[in-house]
Amino acid sequence: MLGFLKEPVVVTAKINVSLVALTVMGLINRLWGLCYPRAVVFDEVYYGQFVSLYMKRIFFVDDSGPPFGHMLLALGGYLGGFDGNFLWNRIGAEYSMNVPVWSLRLLPALAGAFCVPLAYQILVELHFSHCAALGAALLILLENSLITQSRFMLLESILIFFILLAVLSYLKFYNLQKHSAFSGSWWFWLLLTGVACSCAVGVKYMGLFTYMLLLATAGLHFWHMIGDQNLSNVSLLCHFLARGLALIIIPMGLYLSFFYVHLALLYRSGPHDQIMTSAFQASLEGGLARITQGQPLEVAYGSQITLRNVLGKPMQCWLHSHTNTYPIRYENGRGSSHQQQVTCYPFKDVNNWWIVKDPGMQQLVVSNPPRPVRHGHIVQLVHGITTRYLNTHDVAAPLSPHSQEVSCYIDYNISMPAQNLWRVEIVNRESDTDVWKTILSEVRFVHVNTSAVLKLSGASLPEWGYRQLEVVGEKLSKGYHQSMVWNVEEHRYGKSQEQKEREVELHSPTQMDISKNLSFMAKFTELQWKILTLKNEDTEHKYSSSALDWITMDTNIAYWLHPTSGAQIHLLGNVATWASANAAALVYLCLSLWYLLRRRRKIYDIPEDAWQLWVSAGGICGGGWAVNYLPFFLMEKTLFLYHYLPAVTFQILLIPVVLQHLSDHLCRSVLLKSMFSALTVAWFSSVYFVYCTFSPVTYGQPALSLPQLKALRWKDTWNILIRKQ
Repeated sequence: MLGFLKEPVVVTAKINVSLVALTVMGLINRLWGLCYPRAVVFDEVYYGQFVSLYMKRIFFVDDSGPPFGHMLLALGGYLGGFDGNFLWNRIGAEYSMNVPVWSLRLLPALAGAFCVPLAYQILVELHFSHCAALGAALLILLENSLITQSRFMLLESILIFFILLAVLSYLKFYNLQKHSAFSGSWWFWLLLTGVACSCAVGVKYMGLFTYMLLLATAGLHFWHMIGDQNLSNVSLLCHFLARGLALIIIPMGLYLSFFYVHLALLYRSGPHDQIMTSAFQASLEGGLARITQGQPLEVAYGSQITLRNVLGKPMQCWLHSHTNTYPIRYENGRGSSHQQQVTCYPFKDVNNWWIVKDPGMQQLVVSNPPRPVRHGHIVQLVHGITTRYLNTHDVAAPLSPHSQEVSCYIDYNISMPAQNLWRVEIVNRESDTDVWKTILSEVRFVHVNTSAVLKLSGASLPEWGYRQLEVVGEKLSKGYHQSMVWNVEEHRYGKSQEQKEREVELHSPTQMDISKNLSFMAKFTELQWKILTLKNEDTEHKYSSSALDWITMDTNIAYWLHPTSGAQIHLLGNVATWASANAAALVYLCLSLWYLLRRRRKIYDIPEDAWQLWVSAGGICGGGWAVNYLPFFLMEKTLFLYHYLPAVTFQILLIPVVLQHLSDHLCRSVLLKSMFSALTVAWFSSVYFVYCTFSPVTYGQPALSLPQLKALRWKDTWNILIRKQ
C-alpha cells in the first residue's frame, strides 16, 4: 500500500531560460532607481489627487475613464501605508516623507517590466522563431518612451500590459483549439482573454480598441469554424456560448465590479459630488446627506422645498427669487413686466425655499394627515420669504426672447392678471398615480394657461440680475430636456401659517427619519453617464500634439526638471525603433498588396502556411497599431504623445515579423542571408546606441551639461530644457 514511498518523488519542470532572463532584465530596466526623482513628475500631479481621495474614502469623478486604473495606483499607496496627506498642486514639488514613492510607482513599473516577456510569448504563439521573439522583447526592453511611462504613477504601462496579456491569452486559446478544445487550459486562456480585456477597458477606454479587435478576430475564427463539417451543430453551439460567456458576459460583469468596489470605497462626500444628482449626493456620508437626512419622503400641500435643476450645467443651481424686479426696459429697448425676478442660483440660500400650495385653499401648512401631491396635480409655488407666487405670462424673457419670462407676481392693478397655476409632471414615474417624492422624483412644471415648461436657459443675467442664471417658460416642449427637469432637494413639512414664524422655520434644519439610499445599478448608471458626458474644457497645452506628429516623433513631453542641475526627464521614443517600425509597416503593406495581386493571378510566391502566418501576424500587429492609432483622428480632445504608446507597441512587434519574413522568403541564397543577418545586427546595435544616448533623459540621471543637452536635440521640434546661463 505504501510502495510508492520506496522510490523518490521526482518533479521535473521545463524552464524557458530566455523568458526568465527577459523577465529579470525587464524588472531591472524598469525598477532601477524607481524613487528618483523624489518629486511630482508630470501627470502624477493629476493621478496623485485621486490616490489621496481613495485613501480618505472621498468620492470623485474622473472624466478620463473608468476607476480600475486609479484603484490599482491607490493599491500601491495603500500597501505603502500612504495616508493621503499630500498637496498635489505642482509638478516638481518635493514629496514629503509620508508619501511612499516606491510603492506608488511600483505597479506601473511591474506592468511595464512584464510587457517584455509578453512580447516574446506573443511572437512565439504567432509561430515565429525564438530569435524573432527575442528581438521583439529586446525592442520593447530598449524602448525609451515605454521605460519613461512605466516608471511613474501613470496608467499607460498598466493599459499596455493588459492589452498584451489579452492578445497573448487569445493566441494561446486559439492554438489549443484544434487539439484541446474545452480542456482546462483551453478554458483558462479563453477566460483570461475576457478578464484581461475587461481590465484594459477598466484602466482606460482606449482598451476598447484592442477589445474590439479581439472580438472581431474571434468572430472571424468562429465563422471559419461554421464551415468545418467535422463539427456538429451542438459542438458549434457550445463553442459559441463559451466565447459569448468568456468574451462578453464575464468582461461586462467584471467591469461592473470595478464600479462596485469604487463606490464601496468612496462613501464620503467631497467636492466632486456636486455634479451628481441630489439622490446620489444624499447617498454619500456627509455633505448633502447631513442636510437631507431624515427629510419627509412625500411632497404634500404645504411642504417647504428647494428645487434643484437636474441638468447641473453650466453649474448646479436652485430655483430662486428675491425682492428685486426686472428692469422696466432692457438694454436692447425691449420692455419687461417689471415683476419680481426668478432665477437659478448656484448657492444654498434661504431665498431658494418655496411652498407647495393647493390652489383651492389658503393655508400654507401641511394638514394632518398630509395630503401628498401626485403626478398631474395642479399646484401653486409660493416663494417662502416674499410670499409671492411663481408666475409666467406672454412677455419675452430677458435673454431668451423666444421664451416666456418667469417671475413672482406683483399686482400693479393693471391689465396683467396672475397666471400662477402649474401642473406637476413626474418624468421618471412608474404610473400616473405616483406621488411626488423628495430627491427621487424628477418633475416638470407645466404652466396651465400657456403650456410653457419651467426651464433653465443657462444664460447669465446682467448686473441687475446679479449674474444669476436665467429661468424661462419654454413654449416648444416636445419631449423633455434635463434643463426642464427639477427635483426636490431639501424638504420639510410647513407648520407655521404666520409669515414671521415661517421665516424662522425656513432657516431651521429638518428632523425626520426617511432613508434615501440608491441601488448600486442606479448609482453606476449615473456615474457612468457622467464619465461619458462630463468633459472638461480642452485647452491648448504646451506639450499637446496632433496624431500626425506621433509617427515621425516630431514632439516630446518634458516630464520633470531638476530645480538646480540640468537633470531632466522627457517622454521620447527610441528614434531608431520608431523609424524601423514605420518602415516595417510600409514594407508589410507593400508586400501584402504585391502578394494579393500575384495570388489573384494564381501566382503563389510563398507557401500557403507562410501566407497564413503573414496574414495572422499582420492582423494582430498591424491591426493592433491601426485600431489604437486611427481613432485619434476623430477625437476632439487634447492629445499627447503618450496616447500613441499602445499603437507603437503593436507596431514594434511588427518589426521582427517583417525581418523574419524577408530572411526566410526573399533572401534565397546563403550570401544574401549572411548579409541580411549582418545588417540586422548592425541595425540592432543602432537601437541600443540610441537607447544609451537618451538614457539620461529617460531615467533623469546623470545630469547632463549644456553641450550634452544641446546634442540631444536631434529635431528642432523637440523641447529639450536648457537653462539660461
